[in-house]
Amino acid sequence: MSLALALSAGLTFLWLWFFVRRDRHPEPAWLLARTFGWGLLAWAVSAAFEGSFDRLALPLLVMLLSAVVEEGSKFLAASTAISEHAFDEPMDGLVYAVTAALGFALLENVTYTLGFGPRAATWHALLTTLAHALFSAPQGYALGGRHLGRGRWWRSRGLLLSIALHFVFNGLLTGRASWLQLLALGAAVLLMALLASRYYLHFEAHARENPRLP
Repeated sequence: MSLALALSAGLTFLWLWFFVRRDRHPEPAWLLARTFGWGLLAWAVSAAFEGSFDRLALPLLVMLLSAVVEEGSKFLAASTAISEHAFDEPMDGLVYAVTAALGFALLENVTYTLGFGPRAATWHALLTTLAHALFSAPQGYALGGRHLGRGRWWRSRGLLLSIALHFVFNGLLTGRASWLQLLALGAAVLLMALLASRYYLHFEAHARENPRLP
């Protein structure tokens, strides 16, 4: 049990380092920690709402509502940073969105470990920790767009794309496992990773073209 919990925590902070290190102007540790904490709370809020979905008899509707609640909660968690002075360039949207998503993923993995045991939890952590960060990349891109003069529709579109990615991913996890299903799941993760990479490259280019004054 303790090994599975340690693996979940290790994976979470490894992915956090992987994504945050690409910020040319690192964010304050206290604000990252606070956003991570909001991500933990976002999972608790989502779990409370999702507990009521069990009464619904339509699996597709349950998956859609779960995606809406989880991505909406993560979006609100990341949005707590946008009023801070440190949120001063487009890349920060991605940084805080991924940070909140990984806080969400960590608490989800902990509860999964306690509920289903270490073996199931290990596979869950390996699969979903990165997935949660990738789901949130479009909303992070949208939050960063406020520094590019983007409006509210831009943020709404980012959130909708995050919900769609989450919904498709959950759909691919349902049913009996097969090689075709695993290939489709791998392709989905690859496409999400390419999309997130595109967002990062765009904001990295913006940071190079618009250097800060010393």
